[in-house]
Amino acid sequence: MSASLSATPFSLSQSQGKPTYAVVGAGVVGLCVALEAQRQGYQVTLLDGNEPGRAASFGNAGYLATEVIEPLATPATVRNAPKLWLNPDGPVCIPFKYLVKALPWYAKFLKASSVQQAALGTQAISALNQCSQPAWQRTLADIGHAHLLIKAGNLVVWEDDRQKVAAHQLASKLQQHNVPCEVVEGQRLAELEPELSMQLSHAVYIPEIYRLSDPYEVCQALLQAFKERGGHFINEKVMSLQAATQHIEVHIPGHHHKFDHVSLCAGAWTQTLLEQVGINVPLEAERGYHLTYPKDQARIRHTILSADRRFVMSPLNSGLRVVGMSEIGGTELPPIEKRFSVLRKHTKALLPKLFTPEEAQASEWMGHRPTLPDSLPIIDQHPRFPCLSFAFGHQHLGVTQAAITAELLLQKVAKRPTSVALRPYRVDRF
Repeated sequence: MSASLSATPFSLSQSQGKPTYAVVGAGVVGLCVALEAQRQGYQVTLLDGNEPGRAASFGNAGYLATEVIEPLATPATVRNAPKLWLNPDGPVCIPFKYLVKALPWYAKFLKASSVQQAALGTQAISALNQCSQPAWQRTLADIGHAHLLIKAGNLVVWEDDRQKVAAHQLASKLQQHNVPCEVVEGQRLAELEPELSMQLSHAVYIPEIYRLSDPYEVCQALLQAFKERGGHFINEKVMSLQAATQHIEVHIPGHHHKFDHVSLCAGAWTQTLLEQVGINVPLEAERGYHLTYPKDQARIRHTILSADRRFVMSPLNSGLRVVGMSEIGGTELPPIEKRFSVLRKHTKALLPKLFTPEEAQASEWMGHRPTLPDSLPIIDQHPRFPCLSFAFGHQHLGVTQAAITAELLLQKVAKRPTSVALRPYRVDRF
């Protein structure tokens, strides 16, 4: 255990008169929840067996994807699934070794893909996304790091000129959900992003999109503020929980401590702890991959989402981040090396100058998104033990929705009116 990351756990007997609050999971969601709990007057302890911000949060594209308002589970996804799965360069892969275990999750995914469920999911994602950027502004301004949120703009691009109808349909849907955008092509597209391939046909330009300087840098800023305000980070894995009406007991190796309130924010690793307190949800680890090219090669101005190839490119302070792939594959299997090659191929197609005169080098990473079949997170309290709450399952939108999730969760814990209706995100919806 790293001495620089560890501290003596704070529990009921050490709270200096403040109610005690433990947050399990030190990703971007857990860090935001921990800071929000401090703002509400709690003495907060943050627990994670890994370094803060080093799991799924680390590998994120780092932009607030407020334009992504549809769940993955839609009738269109189901119709296109065979083509996506059979395409060797496609975004979807099912690791054969995990297929049998994943089947119950896929069954629930199909159920969530009805027209009615997809429409409800779109409303619920949009409701969170509309609040996400202002919540991040409040969070970062509060810790003196407002400069880490940067207005970038986003381009959803197509190579196939037969897909112009799809672009206009996307623009219309986004405008219906209060997302300003326009369809661009030709010279206008080239002016917006000169580095992009001339083979691109058209794009939807969304100017009011923000990105983080770098997701790991932001996590470190959140952690530093948390510690400076008296928070304690315990670099230990939470082994088990015991829930009671008035407190929650947290067990780490060699210790057990009681807290007035505990929030589970452990992403794809939340499931085991949920089962110990009688909660069963279809949470899976959706594996994603990224490449990061060195900073001196990050020449794009906007975040770029390829509608044809289903991947994202994002300019970060640490370099050009290329993110893609969707694999329901658990947390134990090794990466599929070919997926990195596919991302390189896609990047070269859209940014050919990056690969001349010789191929650019990039670091590789694979991580685990916490994913539920309906693409919605859980933001709720335990139905029998209200001193235990939950914030996990944000799928591709963990960075986007982290700050607003923290505000909503603490509003609910305090029994105050929530700024977004939380019924779609309840823990018992499955």
